[in-house]
Amino acid sequence: MTVKRFDVGSWLDSPLSRRRLDLSQFTGERAVVAEICAQVAADGDVALRELGKKFDGWAPGKNETFEVPARDLAAAADRLPPADRAALEFAAQRIRDFHSRQLQTASSGPPGLKLLTRPVKRAGLYAPGGRAAYPSTVLMTAIPARIAKVPEVVLATPPRADGTVPAAILAAAHIAGVDAVYRVGGAQAIAALAYGTTTIPRVDVVAGPGNIYVSLAKREVFGAVGVDGIAGPTEVLVIADARARPDYVAADLAAQLEHDPLAWAVLITDSLPLADRVEEELESLIRGLERREIIRKANCCVVVAESLDQAMQLANDFAPEHLLIVTADASRRATQVENAGAVFVGPYATVPLGDYVAGPNHTLPTAGAARFASPLGVHTFMKRTSVLSLNRGDLEMLRDACVRLAEMEGLGAHAHAVEVRLE
Repeated sequence: MTVKRFDVGSWLDSPLSRRRLDLSQFTGERAVVAEICAQVAADGDVALRELGKKFDGWAPGKNETFEVPARDLAAAADRLPPADRAALEFAAQRIRDFHSRQLQTASSGPPGLKLLTRPVKRAGLYAPGGRAAYPSTVLMTAIPARIAKVPEVVLATPPRADGTVPAAILAAAHIAGVDAVYRVGGAQAIAALAYGTTTIPRVDVVAGPGNIYVSLAKREVFGAVGVDGIAGPTEVLVIADARARPDYVAADLAAQLEHDPLAWAVLITDSLPLADRVEEELESLIRGLERREIIRKANCCVVVAESLDQAMQLANDFAPEHLLIVTADASRRATQVENAGAVFVGPYATVPLGDYVAGPNHTLPTAGAARFASPLGVHTFMKRTSVLSLNRGDLEMLRDACVRLAEMEGLGAHAHAVEVRLE
């Protein structure tokens, strides 16, 4: 594969260093998605059947529905090889343990003021299909929703051409406590969850990763429904010094690149010899990988920095989805991180552990969004409401500043609403 090599100056001058998720460039796809969403909003299940045949290669017959029979979820879990089920349950428990720490309850502030934190009524999750099935995504989205105590959690996922769903997806849904699984994929799935149809309920929040059509659909329906974020291609940035093992670094770069031809992997190092050796190891490694053609098409860059301090500055500017630090002082370097979706510290904290079993969420901000966004979590499925309960003394204490601000803005009725209570 072709690895793009930079020094710091050429990296900063390169548009690659300033990559952002620019959905405006997908004009054709945006038009298709807008039409799909409008069609589902207008025609519901009729549109879903037509779109299912067109894009998923399947639509339910007259005596079928999009929903997978509930009994099939438990049956799929029972049919899994014992080692596969054990791995899913092990991962699920670690995800529960980590996300349970994010729970928020009602809190009080100044007298008369309280903040309520409550779950949404219904959450809609999306698990992508296509190049691979992702039972881990089912766990990573459904378990936080359940910890948030969302009353109803449903999942949409693309079916196979015969209308079936991979057993691993159904088993993960059972283990995570999903209430219903719908066999519908792509933009039409997002539209169905956002607007509702006769057979698929309208949800309050849509969460989960997907391809460009899914991302565009989430942008299209936002406002009618909440979304967890607009995801771009997956990415990893590795900071390594001369002591890092080049085969470890190459393995982490390849692991991320195999997701998608649009994926990103960036190595920043202060060691030119390490940069050379990682390139050699990567080329050797991918020759034997099943998904080598995807890896070869993806974006891989190596930046040789003047120092590790400079490498950390570049990483904070890049704001990667995954940041792996493999240096002699990795723990100290981790305290310098300002922008990253998830941080992995040391040679044994490989990113795939975070994808599956470590516990933190793998649905992360991409394309620089880590500058302002957080990973999917319990908070994704919760909303906050302030409750103000005051007596006359409280009103008298707040009166002067409130009336003054209302008068500054020329809103006399606002001021009157306060003063009339004290006349």
